[in-house]
Amino acid sequence: MDILLVEDNEELGQLIYDFISNSGYSVKWVKSAEAALDEVVENSYKLLLLDVMLPGEDGFTALTKIRRDHNMPVLMMSARTDDESKILGMETGADDYIEKPFSIPVLLSKIKASLRRAYPNDGKEILTYKNLKVDVDARSVTKDDKVIELAGKEFDILVFLMRNIGKVVNKNELFDEVWGYYSDTEMSSLNVYIRWLREKIEENPKEPEFIKTVWRVGYKFGE
Repeated sequence: MDILLVEDNEELGQLIYDFISNSGYSVKWVKSAEAALDEVVENSYKLLLLDVMLPGEDGFTALTKIRRDHNMPVLMMSARTDDESKILGMETGADDYIEKPFSIPVLLSKIKASLRRAYPNDGKEILTYKNLKVDVDARSVTKDDKVIELAGKEFDILVFLMRNIGKVVNKNELFDEVWGYYSDTEMSSLNVYIRWLREKIEENPKEPEFIKTVWRVGYKFGE
């Protein structure tokens, strides 16, 4: 997983989650410091996007605990714009600090910069399976070196499935990853996008080689 987002505001959290997800990153969204502490113990993240004002423990307290065992870059978000808060954030272990309200594209730029500094040798994320190739950063897809044009959600579905090659992906998990947990979109939309995606990448969409249906569960990409 790329990013752990810790934000208790529903509207802002959903906006950030959707924007970052649509930019090609995998994101887990939690709404409290306590949930964030559990997450970093159980899973590995490349970057922590941490709000300061949270229910229960605040972001400063959570970061102090996280820094005891984890070194991933941390970008703090806060409506507190005084110098003392910024200094406290940096001294606690934050790598960067962004004031609310902020521009979402500016936030994304800071995220990318933090990841580049922390993982200079990561390079581009290229997903391949047989004759299919996906450049996640460039949001491009080729098959037999020929470009395949995919719509935004089609691309996001393909990336998530290819990041889980050989695994059965539950429909609900896939839907939440692509549309977001709080989306008003109907689950039936997923079936439509899967059909469109198969029509573009499969030799025979009725007998798919790449995206296979697992009856009453979801989908599996490849073998």
